[in-house]
Amino acid sequence: MFIETNPNISYLDEFKFQADVLVPILQALRAELGEEYANRLVLGALRQWLREKAHHRGALIPGSPIDKWKALMDASGPRIGNDTHFEWLRNDSEAVECNITGCRYADFFRQIGEPELGAVLCCEGDYHETEVGWPDVEFTRTQTIMDGAAYCDCRWRIKSKQASK
Repeated sequence: MFIETNPNISYLDEFKFQADVLVPILQALRAELGEEYANRLVLGALRQWLREKAHHRGALIPGSPIDKWKALMDASGPRIGNDTHFEWLRNDSEAVECNITGCRYADFFRQIGEPELGAVLCCEGDYHETEVGWPDVEFTRTQTIMDGAAYCDCRWRIKSKQASK
């Protein structure tokens, strides 16, 4: 079951609400089961939920995979607001490339001591939504602020017709 989130709240607030519930659960499970096993269990379940949620969301948007991807990118802007600072490198019909040079999501999850949870909830969503909902788009990133890098290097590219054959 997927409950659509309120498009009038920011992604940062949504992640804070999620962390408010998940962090105590993670802490209790870590104390009982050990950190490695608890993280594998909870973060693995979250990854699967996020993949399924992305697929569900993609199925609700009409059009081709590229139309769906672009619609999601357009809809995300207001919910991101000023919580991330972008350096735009490219934005055309074949690719969207940017560096994120400031990230309040990373600031929040590092402040509460849960950057791994933040990476799953925030950063990995880019991969899930791209791979599951938009098969004609490839997403790559080699580093994130959440993991301690100076910036996130986000690259979405339309897969070439040659590569998809």
